[in-house]
Amino acid sequence: MELIHVAAAVIEDAQGRILLARRSEDKHQGGLWEFPGGKLEPDEDVLTALGRELHEELGITVTQARPLIRIPHRYPDKAVLLDVWKVNNFEGMAHGREGQPVEWVMPGALFDYNFPAANRPIISAVQLPTCYLITPSPQDIDDFLARLDAALADGIRLVQLRAKGLDDDAYKRLARAAVVRCHAHGARLLLNGDPQWVAEVGADGVQLSSGRLKTLKARPLPREYLVGGSCHNVEELEHACQLGVDFALLSPIKWTKSHPEMEGLGWRTMREMIDKMPFPVYALGGVSNNDLKDAFDAGAQGIAAIRSLWPGV
Repeated sequence: MELIHVAAAVIEDAQGRILLARRSEDKHQGGLWEFPGGKLEPDEDVLTALGRELHEELGITVTQARPLIRIPHRYPDKAVLLDVWKVNNFEGMAHGREGQPVEWVMPGALFDYNFPAANRPIISAVQLPTCYLITPSPQDIDDFLARLDAALADGIRLVQLRAKGLDDDAYKRLARAAVVRCHAHGARLLLNGDPQWVAEVGADGVQLSSGRLKTLKARPLPREYLVGGSCHNVEELEHACQLGVDFALLSPIKWTKSHPEMEGLGWRTMREMIDKMPFPVYALGGVSNNDLKDAFDAGAQGIAAIRSLWPGV
């Protein structure tokens, strides 16, 4: 079954709301809400198709957009490749030019709407930030929490608590303190540890190490929690997909001092590896905010890092 290439847009306004449109009843997946867009014409590139579709459907002109995620999906009667772009700036007043209902929705309310199955990874991508902080192991707890506060004040909204030097009880005490700080800033905290600890400490999910990932045969937490997988190759990405993770980390993208024996994958290889994965993927390993454009161009959600995102390091 040949994939139908579709350009789709996550359109964000100045208030952070996302524009949704409802499909007409006579269309495939009729009556469901969607992110606006449409099929590419023969010999048409994605950005041209996106601009044309959004002008025809909504009466707007795109002035700034970047890649967000590519999602292959097979329905019983057709197969699609959703080529999704984040539209941050546009001209005109968005409205349903074809009579379709449209609504501006805050990201946290997206799960209240019924979407085609292929759209679920888009919702995950919309609700995940572009930068994912992985904490270093704490040497001094008070200093660690002060630096976490500084990172959150600087805009970090997703944190993985990585504290390998602590025993289980000390880790859970630190997690409880970190959860309070993260939630005060509207950020989410994921544990790098036993998934059973998540509810116990009030965390928002778990980051599965590649070793733990290999041992699992099913998603370890219900859908109200975030589950991330740490991957180094296609096989691990595919296993993470089978488990139903919400996102993954892929590393190392560049050479790092912490793993000098491992050669970096590079951006081109990353794109090839994640191109068919139906979930967001962060680039990890030697990357920083300066690499965000390369990460986006490679199809990544953004970057994950320790040193470059941890204050004072």
